[in-house]
Amino acid sequence: MVVTLSAALKMAEERTLDLVEVSPNADPPVCRIMDFGKFQFERQKRERKARKQQKVIEVKEIQLLPKTDDYHLSFKVKDARRWLGEGMKVRVRIRFRGREITHSEIGRERLERIANELSDIASIEQFPKMEGNTMLMILTPGEKKK
Repeated sequence: MVVTLSAALKMAEERTLDLVEVSPNADPPVCRIMDFGKFQFERQKRERKARKQQKVIEVKEIQLLPKTDDYHLSFKVKDARRWLGEGMKVRVRIRFRGREITHSEIGRERLERIANELSDIASIEQFPKMEGNTMLMILTPGEKKK
């Protein structure tokens, strides 16, 4: 129902409530009679609850060198398996030092091997790619999609 501004203000004052403009761009502007303090409080309460229920995905990182032997690699893979089981993403980084970068295929093979070992619980989100003197791959929890 369309009411003049003075009449709407009078109605709100009679009920000891506030006149709140809901949609200022409408023609005529839409207003509502409500307790604005209570409305703000309930909105903040909903936002806090939504923030609590929000799940933050943590990204753990494993750093290797192309020379890392299989024995030490197995520990790193075991950690990655545990993290993926807990629902975290895992970033695997191979750092090349000096002339090692000329043999980047060794790093790629190493990353593919790690992905194969973890393929039962993880899928590859970002395939191995070079960024400067490092090669990165990101694994996410979940079955491998075929």
